[in-house]
Amino acid sequence: MKSRLALGFFLFLLVAPKSFAQDRLDGLWQGYDGEWRHVSQQLVALAEATPPEKFAWRPAPGARSTSEVYMHIAIANFGLLSETGVKLPADFKQVSEKSVTSKTEVITWLKRSLEAVKQAHLAETPTDLVRKVRLEDRDATVDAMYLRIIVHDNEHMGQLVAYARMTGVVPPWSK
Repeated sequence: MKSRLALGFFLFLLVAPKSFAQDRLDGLWQGYDGEWRHVSQQLVALAEATPPEKFAWRPAPGARSTSEVYMHIAIANFGLLSETGVKLPADFKQVSEKSVTSKTEVITWLKRSLEAVKQAHLAETPTDLVRKVRLEDRDATVDAMYLRIIVHDNEHMGQLVAYARMTGVVPPWSK
């Protein structure tokens, strides 16, 4: 009986579609574009799983609210991307962490910024990536700017997971 169960389980693993665990790891260890896809999917999934009323929540006075953290990510994505030579959206100047607070608007800006980074990076050539840029009185490469963007987004992903857990929201990938 045990051998039949083991055989059945083994066959299931062979023919089953990608497992949930594999879905959670989509993009990991696949270079910049895969890692970007991973953090982008998690940021959007967490934002969408968060109830609208939780977007105003902040852990303490003076700390960023949930919506402000998401908008900080979006604004930084566009701002750092512009340092590589990509034009800012025409409506970007009207945006601030405190001016966009509704779940729908925040997610729209977040998705726009994530897609802008994705498309810009896909369009870069190896020559583009080694081009020098100047930011805050220091030299960097375009490649380093993209690295800064992904590190920054992952840093705030951790913050948003903590916010979510403190407000009773379970990140969708850990259910």
